[in-house]
Amino acid sequence: MRRPGRGAWPYLFLTPAIVLFTLFLAVPIAYTVYLAMHRTRVSGLGLGKGARREVFVGFDNFAAALADAELWQGWLRVLGYGALVLVVMLGLALLFALLLDSARVRLARFSRIAIFLPYAVPGVAATLLWGFLYLPSLSPLKAVLDVDYLGATTVTYSMANVAVWGGTGFNMLVLYTALRAIPRDLYEAARLDGASEVQIALRVKIPMLTPAIVLTTVFSIIATIQVFTEPTALRPLTNTISSTWSPLMKVYRDAFVTGDLYSAAATSIVIAAISLFLSFGFLRVVRDRAFREG
Repeated sequence: MRRPGRGAWPYLFLTPAIVLFTLFLAVPIAYTVYLAMHRTRVSGLGLGKGARREVFVGFDNFAAALADAELWQGWLRVLGYGALVLVVMLGLALLFALLLDSARVRLARFSRIAIFLPYAVPGVAATLLWGFLYLPSLSPLKAVLDVDYLGATTVTYSMANVAVWGGTGFNMLVLYTALRAIPRDLYEAARLDGASEVQIALRVKIPMLTPAIVLTTVFSIIATIQVFTEPTALRPLTNTISSTWSPLMKVYRDAFVTGDLYSAAATSIVIAAISLFLSFGFLRVVRDRAFREG
């Protein structure tokens, strides 16, 4: 038996990753595309052998998904929710990272763990925890603010609070790690020039954090577009969240409640395409701005 040549060894090491990628990503995507371009056609009363058959319909399912008003209403809700979450979560993450990187900070290790700890709580558990705090009959928050946290005008803010509480710690850790990689000599040089800690943060740290900020923003955009856990877990506690509140909730309803896998597949591909458009659009804007300033 011939031993593999030197050029074959990299492919042998890559084989497990290629197999896993093919089985759990490429094949499901291909099957989703297949479902999105087919539909069940019923003949007569739908009884008997051959009465139901799968037929190729091309892009009809995509056209129906794009014309679905419920999908676009869900997108509008998610865009408002996402704008709120991204600004508050990334703003707090940057603020905490800068504070923890300060030379005068106390209990830095404890603070890092305390801020990061909510990220370790599973999303469903975190949402249910906050959900019971939002319930008027159980919530101690009711005594502080007489607000219906699950009302039609406030439920989006309540869901955003859950996302911010759970996601700030992860983004803070990414930004803090990037801050620790910046050479300390730059800070000393800035101090010798008379810069205050605030000026160092604004003129040295934040500009050098730009790649990490862009990375966390892209990840947060993708995660926000895919919001599903918070509205689904809070839905049994209130009647202000519909079964199609977010685009992914609509996919779930179509696939597992109404049993229309074909429409669900087409809608999921539309969601993926919009997610890619928004993510790469943000990267394009950042790149063009950097090019102009450079």
